[in-house]
Amino acid sequence: MSSLFSKIVKGQIPCYKVAETNDFLAFLDINPNARGHTLCIPKKEVDELFELDNNTYNGLMKFSREVAIALKKTIPCNRIGMSVIGLEVPHVHIHLIPINSIEDMQFIRKHDKQTYQEFQEIADAISKNL
Repeated sequence: MSSLFSKIVKGQIPCYKVAETNDFLAFLDINPNARGHTLCIPKKEVDELFELDNNTYNGLMKFSREVAIALKKTIPCNRIGMSVIGLEVPHVHIHLIPINSIEDMQFIRKHDKQTYQEFQEIADAISKNL
């Protein structure tokens, strides 16, 4: 059965796309810890990060770095935090979160809800900084 993220990759579920290559996709988290919270995934459905083959793992890290640099140019913050938890969706995903303190990485603290237009403006702004 396809994961939620595989359905996003196939275009069956919409997303606020930030970046895309043949192998990877970055899009905004719809339940963000902070404004600009972005998920980076391999298009290939693999459940756990360390199950990825070396090329895909290294490619995902390179892709995530490029997205993180663009994200930091877009959203004012001290740095971009990175987290891989892997329990919410059975598809490898890296959380890139603009942070100003360690508390910003806690997944119990969520950012206020945003409108479709706000999400789209953020996604477009990050994309322009790639």
